[in-house]
Amino acid sequence: MTPMNAQTDVGGPAQPLLTIQGLQKHFPLKKDPLGRGGGVVRAVDGVDFEVLKGETLGVVGESGCGKSTTARLLMQLLAPTGGEVIFDGRTVGTRDLPLKEFRRQVQMVFQDSYASLNPRLTIEDSIAFGPQVHGVPAREAVARARDLLARVGLEPGRFAERYPHELSGGQRQRVNIARALALQPRMVILDEAVSALDKSVEAQVINLLMDLKAEFGLTYVFISHDLHVVRYISDRVMVMYLGQVAEVGPSDDLYEQPAHPYTHALLSSMPSMDPDHRTEEAALAGDPPNPINPPSGCRFHPRCPQAAPVCARQAPVLAPTSLLHAVSCLMHEPGSGHPQAQVLVPRAALKAA
Repeated sequence: MTPMNAQTDVGGPAQPLLTIQGLQKHFPLKKDPLGRGGGVVRAVDGVDFEVLKGETLGVVGESGCGKSTTARLLMQLLAPTGGEVIFDGRTVGTRDLPLKEFRRQVQMVFQDSYASLNPRLTIEDSIAFGPQVHGVPAREAVARARDLLARVGLEPGRFAERYPHELSGGQRQRVNIARALALQPRMVILDEAVSALDKSVEAQVINLLMDLKAEFGLTYVFISHDLHVVRYISDRVMVMYLGQVAEVGPSDDLYEQPAHPYTHALLSSMPSMDPDHRTEEAALAGDPPNPINPPSGCRFHPRCPQAAPVCARQAPVLAPTSLLHAVSCLMHEPGSGHPQAQVLVPRAALKAA
C-alpha cells in the first residue's frame, strides 16, 4: 500500500477532492386508505460543501439532521433526489467516473461494527473480499489483508482465521477500518465509527485513524455526535440542521467563535469538567421541526434566540465570512433586513458623501 501519489491526483492539490452541489434526498410517504398523508421527508435538502485533499472534515448536528443520510449519498448507497457529487473534478455515476471506480477510491466505516461484517466469513476473508472483487489476485488480496491486520494492531496469526463473533467491539471496528483500507482508497467516510465503543477503546481507534491518515495520505469525512472527538480529529467542521448546512469552518475558529446561533447552542451543550462553567440551563428549547413540513424562511428561526420577523420570510444562503468559514444566517448577510445585519449603503449615497 502506498500513499496517494501524483498519478491518482487528477486536479492537483488546489482542487477539492470532493465537491457537493445542491445534494438532496427526499423520501416519499405513502397515503393512507382515506387519501390522507403523503408528501416527502426532506432528509437532505440542498447541501453544498467541499472536502479538501488530505483534510479531516468533521460533520456534527442533532439526531435527524441528515448526517448519516448525507454519508450514504456520498457513497451512492442511496440515489439522490437532486444534486451532484464531484470527485476530484469528475462527476460520480457518469461515464467520466463510474460507480465501481469511485467506490474503489472512497470507502466507508459504519457505526455497527458487527452488522458490517459477514458472520460466515473469517476476518481475513472479509478484508480480502473487496480487493478480489476489483480484480486483485486471491493470494495478493490475502497478503494485503494480513498486512493491514498487523497495521491496525491485530496480530494476523491470532486473528486472521477468527470470525466476527469471536472479537470485541473495538477489535471488530479495527477490522472494518482494515477492510476499508484494503482497496487503497483516497477517502474514507467514518459514520459514527467510534460512538459505540467505550472511551478507552475509542481513544485507541481515534489515534489509529490519525496514524493511518498520515501513513497513507488519506482524506476523512468524520461524522459524530461527540463534539469533543470531532474537535480533536478534525481540520474543519460542518454543522448541519434539518437537512441543510448551518455553518462550516476551521475547527478551532468554529469552536471558539461560532457564527451561527445553532452552532453556539450546540457547543453550549458540551459537558464541562469545570464546576464554575457547567451548563445549568438548556441552550435550546423544543425539538427540531418536522422535516416533512419544515418552517418557512430560516429553518432554525422557531428555536433561535436571535430570530427577527425577516427570518420567517427569507431563507438565508450559505455565504463565506472568511477564506474557509461560511455561515447560513441572515445576521451575517449584509442587507438581509435582520436588525443585526450589516446595512448596505447604496452607491449613489456613497458618491454623494
